[in-house]
Amino acid sequence: MADIRLNLINRSNDRNNSSIVIFQRNEATSFNELCVAWQVVKNLGQGWNHPFSYPMAMSVSASDSWGNYSPLKTAENGQQFQVVRDPSGDILKYAGQSSSQNEVEVLNALDQGAVNANVYRDGKLLATKTSIAPGQKATFQFRPTIWIGVVSQVVEGQLINSAILQQINTELSLFGIASADIVMSGGGPGPTSTPFEFTLQNILYA
Repeated sequence: MADIRLNLINRSNDRNNSSIVIFQRNEATSFNELCVAWQVVKNLGQGWNHPFSYPMAMSVSASDSWGNYSPLKTAENGQQFQVVRDPSGDILKYAGQSSSQNEVEVLNALDQGAVNANVYRDGKLLATKTSIAPGQKATFQFRPTIWIGVVSQVVEGQLINSAILQQINTELSLFGIASADIVMSGGGPGPTSTPFEFTLQNILYA
């Protein structure tokens, strides 16, 4: 699966040098669940652009309460991974089909000790599920859409607080797209300012 090439262009009237956050929602959990800031674009001046990729492939890793992380494993929809005890310590291994073809699962198959499951896209943390008890699993499902908005005090790779999440309502579908520009407009100082808008332009379909 080829990566989707995206190019964020600032055509807004923003004078505050705002940051732009891009994230995905895990469709396998409740809509209210906190999301991870997958990409945070900073210092994007007016007229400047920021190219980035949206790979279709994901990676998973597990982490534990000691702050240890397993190596990343490439993951596709329909796969399950398990954290198991090995003579060398805990390992994360591919364990066959998940219960849904649209999901990636991480099962805690340890006898004791909770683990966390982490999903990455393009090497950046996309989603996390913490404190998975033995015998429990984390389920991840992502549609080919991204959420994007103008924010402050959001750190890439960390959870976005719910108050900020509720302000972001722009969802862009990347389904069937090979490349596109994401054009940011609106904003500006004073009473004539308008809300920020993000639109897909110059779309090339796959």
